[in-house]
Amino acid sequence: MGLFDFASNLGKKLFGSDDDPAEEIQKHIESDNPGIDGLTVSVENGVAMVSGSAQNQAAYEKAILMAGNVQGITEVKADSLQLLDSASVKVEYYTIESGDSLWAIAQKYLGNGNDYTKIFEANKEVIKDPDLIYPGQKIRIPLN
Repeated sequence: MGLFDFASNLGKKLFGSDDDPAEEIQKHIESDNPGIDGLTVSVENGVAMVSGSAQNQAAYEKAILMAGNVQGITEVKADSLQLLDSASVKVEYYTIESGDSLWAIAQKYLGNGNDYTKIFEANKEVIKDPDLIYPGQKIRIPLN
């Protein structure tokens, strides 16, 4: 799980040609810190490398998704992102498609559209508004 692929032409626009992508992504993750201590981000040729200590699996996954759901990032490597609590939660990763809604995704994966709030809560650092998701965005769906 150290490497995720992302669509470089989709995602949140965080930086321009004059900005330092690593600095902007690091600020983005730190602004809604999902539970990462000692966060360091570097970017080379569209690949974001994330390091630090993740308090739990959710923090680990959210940091990767926050870094990857940025325009210009094609991959995220987290080989140096240490997972402190190894308790595992079963999670499905989903890439938003055109026409999707969190309601429909919840219906498909959780069996009840009303459970879209569970998906939103599991991604609140990744999704700021449950009505504003976009094709290509990757999210996590906790299944237990």
